[in-house]
Amino acid sequence: MERKGQITIKDIARELNISPSTVSRALKNHPDISKKTKEAVHELANKYHYKPNAVALSLRSSKTHMIGVIIPKVVHFFFSSVISGIEHICNEAGYNVMICQSDENEEREITSLQTLSSARVDGVLASVSKDTTDFTHYKELLENRTPLVFFDRAVAEVNTDKVIIDDVQGAFIATEHLIECGCKKIIHLAAPQNLLIGQRRKEGYLKALKKHNLPLDESLIFKCDSREEALEVMTQIYESGLKPDGVFAVNDLTATGVLKIVKKYGYDIPKDVKVVGFSDGFVAMVTDPTLTTIDQHGYEMGKQAAQLLLNRITQTIDNYSPVTKIIATNIIKRESTGF
Repeated sequence: MERKGQITIKDIARELNISPSTVSRALKNHPDISKKTKEAVHELANKYHYKPNAVALSLRSSKTHMIGVIIPKVVHFFFSSVISGIEHICNEAGYNVMICQSDENEEREITSLQTLSSARVDGVLASVSKDTTDFTHYKELLENRTPLVFFDRAVAEVNTDKVIIDDVQGAFIATEHLIECGCKKIIHLAAPQNLLIGQRRKEGYLKALKKHNLPLDESLIFKCDSREEALEVMTQIYESGLKPDGVFAVNDLTATGVLKIVKKYGYDIPKDVKVVGFSDGFVAMVTDPTLTTIDQHGYEMGKQAAQLLLNRITQTIDNYSPVTKIIATNIIKRESTGF
């Protein structure tokens, strides 16, 4: 038999001169099918590399065994480690993963969600774009009874499951470390406040200042969460005459911009200025100096988010109470704070 394209059950049935239903039952090792027929069917299926038709199976089961994932940027080490954790759990459970990148753009995020819905994914894992301010697309997804789990970047306005790290505690640990290293004028380069991580990391920063009786000065907080922004903001800070002795950056890439500008203006790290980032990606180990940072445990977050979503997919309960899973953080001390 010469075949172009994927072989089907009907092709095997035709060659063996048996019915397609017999082939189907033989492939499932049904007890009513003789050993001789099973062997013949399996031999031919192996010969022509037969694979079950995923579309047909999904139509029969009403499930595609496909999970959709929306991330802001795949280039971030953190998000790549989250994806690894997601794929580990999903693949073990027999699910495939479809990944979309919003590129920190609300319109692309909406389009990505539409694409995943059109592909009839069984559930969605999402980390919200920092530009997203209207969350109607996520609410509509839930209204259409598609399970949704937010990871890392979650929003309070959407009542669904979330897997996040303890951002308040992580930011508190980072800021307190700077204080314990002798810093008194600590700048916080913050994420947008429409995101929970932006709100909570700012809260942790202020909490540490309050505990150690340092002024809660809002003028030391800047919206700045990328390397490019850090280059501009830190330049403006030094040009204004402000001389911080500590910087807590909302993520590691932002911190790399801080390191560059601090050195450009002739200050020594960590003698004059100490810097802490957030994520503990690969970049933290290759900066000069190496970067003290908060471990964000991306792989574990991906695993927990995927397992939570799979649990929701397999549950038949119509009314459930959304849960928020919080992953503990810890600080990794390196050269940027004198370790």
